[in-house]
Amino acid sequence: MTPEQIQNLGDAFDEGFLLIGAAILMIEIVKGFFSKSFRGRGHMDMIAGISTQIPSILIEIFVMSFAYAGYVFLAQTYVTWTMPMTVWTLIAAVIACDFIYYWEHRIAHEVRLFWTQHAVHHSSRYMNASVAVRFGPLEGAISVLFHLPLIFLGFPPALIFFGILFVLAYQTWIHTELIGKLGPLDSFLNTPANHRVHHGCDDKYIDKNYGGILIIWDRLFGTYQREEETPRYGLKRDFSSVNPLVVWFSELPQFFRDLKSARSFGEFWMYLFGKPGWAPKAAEKPAQPVNS
Repeated sequence: MTPEQIQNLGDAFDEGFLLIGAAILMIEIVKGFFSKSFRGRGHMDMIAGISTQIPSILIEIFVMSFAYAGYVFLAQTYVTWTMPMTVWTLIAAVIACDFIYYWEHRIAHEVRLFWTQHAVHHSSRYMNASVAVRFGPLEGAISVLFHLPLIFLGFPPALIFFGILFVLAYQTWIHTELIGKLGPLDSFLNTPANHRVHHGCDDKYIDKNYGGILIIWDRLFGTYQREEETPRYGLKRDFSSVNPLVVWFSELPQFFRDLKSARSFGEFWMYLFGKPGWAPKAAEKPAQPVNS
């Protein structure tokens, strides 16, 4: 296989999953129209979610072009052995990218700096196919960094980028309430039921089911939760804006306020790399005079 053939195959899969997602979205819109359950604010939320593609695509075009060139440079300069591009190494690349996606995704939930981008994906109170393309502007750039080790394992850049694309494209169809539980498939694949859990903000559902294609990573690393009652979707904090600009940068205003308020390097570091929601212990206030 050649890099061009792999790119064409990736484009074909991406377009195929996109068509499936578009078909699901149209059914959701029609169903919502007739049931009167998805009007007004629901439509505005959908538009706001889809609008996140504007900054995301603009940044990705720039970043991914340089990232691919950088991957090629590293592979040709520092890697002495490269895997052949065959069907089997293509499958291996997808599995490797799916494994890395699990950890990339999990870290995006556990590290404040990365959460500022990924929270955009979780900011909708709805669950429909439009949420599949609801991204923070810099999520693509972060993904490039996490997949960098695959270069040094001997994966050709073309296979790595195919794997990244395939893992993301697969997830287009799982953002929906139209499809119920799928029996045995729910045990090892990331399915709509499993992914609805991931978007839930109920205590039992928070930070669960990080897998991209395979849910077995969650079972292995203790983050699996099966769907029980229907989740309440969205962020734990009170956020329901449908203003596109607010959605694009929903976490950044408070993030920068927290960084500015840091009283030490330690606090600054924790605001950057601590868990979302981390705050320093309240300093004891000095006793006030009785007549104050």
